[in-house]
Amino acid sequence: MKTAKDTNLTLCPKCHKLNNFIAEPQQCTRCHGHFYQRQHNSLQYTLAWNLAALIAFIPANLYPIMIVYRLGIPTDATILSGIGEFVDHGLYPIAVIIFTASIIVPLFKIVGLFVLVYKAYTGIRLKPGKNSNFYRALELLGPWSMLDVFVVALMVTVVELGFITSVGAGPAINYFTMTVIFTMLAANNFDPRLLWDKHIEDKNLRATKLSE
Repeated sequence: MKTAKDTNLTLCPKCHKLNNFIAEPQQCTRCHGHFYQRQHNSLQYTLAWNLAALIAFIPANLYPIMIVYRLGIPTDATILSGIGEFVDHGLYPIAVIIFTASIIVPLFKIVGLFVLVYKAYTGIRLKPGKNSNFYRALELLGPWSMLDVFVVALMVTVVELGFITSVGAGPAINYFTMTVIFTMLAANNFDPRLLWDKHIEDKNLRATKLSE
């Protein structure tokens, strides 16, 4: 099995023109843009952004995401306590949606990116085809992580009854937004072609050892 890199070819990320690789930075023969055959320090940047997302994810769940004022008395509500409120009122579908978008999706994406970085670096149990599909699934999950932010913004807009009841965004909304942004940056910096490079490298290494 050969990759485009093995045949001295490279794909322009801007216009998707297949170019003969000459030197980095490569200049595209169609759009004349400059690019690299592989993203430089892809795993390092992905790991750094993913760690930042994990750190921001902790206060996003500990700090209040909403502050509800009833007759001027503030009541803090974290993501989990807000989900509990929906469950207590029998609003199970909304509770499931918020729990999935706020807890499951960001955590799944963070853990998934750590796994991909680990496999691309070590090659352990590496199945590049399946892992590339897994990476694309993680990319698709990114925008859905913002659902909780949209819900808070909607509640702040709709549930506004002056002094009787009002809703404000809590400090966790900032950390939650940072978590979403950091995971999106981590996913964008990960180069899935490294999975195939490592697979070919390990395959060639095993073939060399067998020939010896």
